[in-house]
Amino acid sequence: MHVLPYLVAAYVFLTGCYGLATSRNLIHAVGCLAVCQSATYILLLAVGYRDGATAPVFSDLEPGTRPVVDPVVQALTLTDIVVGATVTALLLALVLQIAKRHGTIDPDELRELRG
Repeated sequence: MHVLPYLVAAYVFLTGCYGLATSRNLIHAVGCLAVCQSATYILLLAVGYRDGATAPVFSDLEPGTRPVVDPVVQALTLTDIVVGATVTALLLALVLQIAKRHGTIDPDELRELRG
């Protein structure tokens, strides 16, 4: 089993977490969350990958003659992409409303939001 995709996924996730922890801008924070989300794409595709496997289309193959990649993992990755794009759009809309109401997108200057 190759370990490189898992290391790449961990690196991308930690890069996004570092950017999120050091961010002084809400738009930058949303972008860093999107980077963290992209690490899950790499991880899911690494789990479903098989050496020497073909696409899961059985038009010209007898079932069981050649290994195929897992189509469930590919479907989960596509679903993850759609959900990630939706969450990013929602968070950017919330940042836009915060900028309109409070006049800033710096999280340290949002005094009214503290409890």
